[in-house]
Amino acid sequence: MITISVFIALPVSFILVGYQMGLSHMKSNPDDLSLAMQAEMDAQRLTLSEATRTAKDNMDALALRLGKLQAHVIRLDALGQRLTTMAKLDKGEFDFNRPPAQGGPLSNTEAAKSIDVPDFMKSLEDLSAQLDDRSQQLEVLEDMLMTRNLQSEVVPAGRPITKGWLSSYFGMRTDPFNGRRVHHSGVDFAGKMGSDVISVAAGVVTFAGWRSGYGNLVEVNHGKGYATRYGHNSKILVKVGQAVKKGQVLSKMGSTGRSTGPHVHFEVLYNGRAVDPIKYIQASR
Repeated sequence: MITISVFIALPVSFILVGYQMGLSHMKSNPDDLSLAMQAEMDAQRLTLSEATRTAKDNMDALALRLGKLQAHVIRLDALGQRLTTMAKLDKGEFDFNRPPAQGGPLSNTEAAKSIDVPDFMKSLEDLSAQLDDRSQQLEVLEDMLMTRNLQSEVVPAGRPITKGWLSSYFGMRTDPFNGRRVHHSGVDFAGKMGSDVISVAAGVVTFAGWRSGYGNLVEVNHGKGYATRYGHNSKILVKVGQAVKKGQVLSKMGSTGRSTGPHVHFEVLYNGRAVDPIKYIQASR
């Protein structure tokens, strides 16, 4: 609206000046006044028409620019909401549906000035550049959070059961069948017969069946060198090649194979070598 007012005011002032000049000229040459005034009015009408068209074009371009900025802000709000959820931030602290809280004492209104057109356009361009920069930064942050979340899904973490207790540790122990000192390649979780045995990370089932010593065994490959084993099950609920999620039920606890009672023998393998599962079990705490 400011731009239109400027372009309209200038031609009107020219008309008034021309009118005054015409009155002065009328005393010396009244016969030419009508033609002179008509020519002046035609010229001013053309100038006014051009100014109005230019102002309209400028306003259309400004409206288009504002529309693009509004769309950009909506996209950033949506991205911000996703990041708030992914990072598990307090929604009350980061609410993208409301404007940020601002305030301050009342400024001197006499010293305040309305923004002029050049300053307004510069502010608009600065805002556009800031939005582009923030968008790139948020996209990088989103990629980092997604990578972190995917990493947490495929690295073993947590207990392979929903109910039960730790009954035997990793490492050297007395064999429950022959009393000799032998190495135990995993940990045992005892519990109720038929209770759930769950995957401690996302992955793909690479073995689901009977294996000597393990009884009914499920093995899951998680990628990045990690694999887990779940032995002595009473029932297997997954198949080889099946993709499983973290926390998905793989089987039912049992006492098949070399076992003294209902439990799950849980192993964590890294690059094909059995490692102590305790640190992975405690990683989710």
